[in-house]
Amino acid sequence: MMRFHNSIIRLGIVSFVFVLGITVGILSISQTIANSNSQNLSKYSVNNNGQTYGSSLYATSPSEEPDLIKAYGVDGTLGYVKKTDLYGDMPKTPEEAIARQQRNKVLGSTRTIPLYDETGEKVIGVFELQQGESTEVKK
Repeated sequence: MMRFHNSIIRLGIVSFVFVLGITVGILSISQTIANSNSQNLSKYSVNNNGQTYGSSLYATSPSEEPDLIKAYGVDGTLGYVKKTDLYGDMPKTPEEAIARQQRNKVLGSTRTIPLYDETGEKVIGVFELQQGESTEVKK
């Protein structure tokens, strides 16, 4: 009977340690994810106009991108494009979205937008957006 009692105690201790380990692991992962997201947003510098600027490399959606996105102009000049210039106004209706897609469907069509310095005020070049086929980039 004593042996059975000791086995129950051991099983209880092992179970408790196992559950504790799982709980600590989950909390650590959650904290790491939260820190990672906040670090991505805080990696952006802020100019005198209150605009964030930097690379959008680690942004997981347009809402996480800075106001001024690092880009190379057509002549190789490093600067920033305004997120609003890059994406334009969002369509207000599904019909408007479809019409925009049809208009932009022509392969090889090109649109240019200004390339700015980090202040977002001085134009230092031109950035070119070219309609084409997309390719997947693997990390």
